[in-house]
Amino acid sequence: MAADEPHGLARGLTNYGDRDFSIYLRNSFAASMGYSRDVLKKPIVGIANTYSGFNNCHRHFPEMVEAVKRGVLLGGGLPLEFPTISLGEVFLSPTSLKFRNLMSMDTEEMIRAQPMDAVVLMGGCDKTVPAQLMGAASADIPAIQIVAGPMMTSRYGTERLGACTDCRRFWGKYRAGEIQRETIEDIEGRLATTSGTCAVMGTASTMACIAETLGMSLPGTAAIPAVHADRLRAAEATGLAAAAMIHKPIRPSEIITEKAVENAVRILLALGGSTNAVIHLAAIAGRVGVPLSLERLNRLSDETPVLVNLKPVGAHYMEDFFFAGGVGAVLRELKPLLHLDCMTVTGQTLGERLEADEAAWVDRTVIASAGTPLEPEGGLVALFGNLAPRGAILKRSAADKNLFETEGRAVVFSSLADLAARIDDPDLDVEADDILVLQNAGPKSDSGMPEAGYLPIPKKLSTKGVKDMIRISDARMSGTAFGTIVLHIAPESAVGGPLALVRNGDRIRLSVKAKTIELLVSNEELERRRQAWRPEVKPVAERRGYDKVYAEAVLQADEGCDFAFLQPVPEKS
Repeated sequence: MAADEPHGLARGLTNYGDRDFSIYLRNSFAASMGYSRDVLKKPIVGIANTYSGFNNCHRHFPEMVEAVKRGVLLGGGLPLEFPTISLGEVFLSPTSLKFRNLMSMDTEEMIRAQPMDAVVLMGGCDKTVPAQLMGAASADIPAIQIVAGPMMTSRYGTERLGACTDCRRFWGKYRAGEIQRETIEDIEGRLATTSGTCAVMGTASTMACIAETLGMSLPGTAAIPAVHADRLRAAEATGLAAAAMIHKPIRPSEIITEKAVENAVRILLALGGSTNAVIHLAAIAGRVGVPLSLERLNRLSDETPVLVNLKPVGAHYMEDFFFAGGVGAVLRELKPLLHLDCMTVTGQTLGERLEADEAAWVDRTVIASAGTPLEPEGGLVALFGNLAPRGAILKRSAADKNLFETEGRAVVFSSLADLAARIDDPDLDVEADDILVLQNAGPKSDSGMPEAGYLPIPKKLSTKGVKDMIRISDARMSGTAFGTIVLHIAPESAVGGPLALVRNGDRIRLSVKAKTIELLVSNEELERRRQAWRPEVKPVAERRGYDKVYAEAVLQADEGCDFAFLQPVPEKS
């Protein structure tokens, strides 16, 4: 911070037309909170706190925020906590993604409007971390992320339980009639028993690892369990680091660069991480003017191995990942593939960070070496073809390889309501080698792109032992889910994309090897259907408030589902 640059309460003054009066009035109101004159002269670290009674993942934030404040005070700053929107994944209707952009706007505007020299971003639940990183990237003052950390696992008999992969596993058994109502109710109370985010490599943990890899979080902090004492020490260290950035500012625009985004894609692929992260990373990168090409993702995936043996892809849980070496251990294995000159919030480059813990121990049952990977190619792959001209995503590391080269008959559901009404109908015309297709579940649909891409196996098949089949949609899927599921088809059904034109009985061909998804219908027939197609969404003119803004402005999945007006304004030449 330059010596003559306003800091602390002198920043961003409320405009009364008299600068001195603005400072006088602000100081007098701040004094009502019991601050001394000396304290009010300190530089300020804002703390964006997303604690909420509607967010179970953040239940421990009151304790964490005190540790952050302690660190800021140790660094000579004044910590001022402020609330923003909080997005509790399972408590929002129709889906949390719809409100991610709203939270990013709240975060950006409060960082910009309130007087702070640096900011600590406290998030964790799936959409909170990307929303905070998006907002901080746009506000572009020194910022650092501290995440909630994952839950610890629980037990059911001799089995370990972790939300929410095991939620889905046992629900599948219940639907198939393998376990009874009493059992599923017992398990319900054992799946999520501590504060923190899902205990597997779902979206929350994937985004935590991406934040650390980008350089926006302190090294080694992504995987610390929420209830571990190290989580509080990490919060204190984060506050201290934020205070240090007041005097040596490092802005998000210096950290979130094209090279850093590519590093983040590498870690996503090596983790076998959440498909949602592709959307979130595209949105974060878009805020600094860096495009995330799905074609580029495929090139990186071809040469980035899967190294992490965690559910839903593997066998272990986030607490095991933490004790096995965490993000640092994975990054060291990927080192030859990484851009090591990327800056981080500590002032070190990524290369310097990795050199500092070169000798750290690694549990190879959880984190494989690059020489003996779990899979030779990355966990995610983008598919293209006449069904997805702008791309779709498949989490191949969580899919059945026997289905990777398949042609099948489409069984089409026109909406979520249609799916709910017919999926368990005993008269549903469906076989195990068919392909389930869900339409009108993308970002501009009335459902707002929910995590509905994990279509349930029809009961008439699940009771016969069918565990997986190809499912295709423009929806999303929870990072904790698994199966041969094609997601994020762009353009989506609601805007007349090819997915809207699929009919029952059409043939669809999937080739993971060729990275294609094709609707085997003639161009002439597709054009005839296109002429007859009509949108099935509520007209924008009949909407109000944020719902109207979202319907008008949301971009497609390949663009991160951000709003175009939140991306950088091109400079005039």
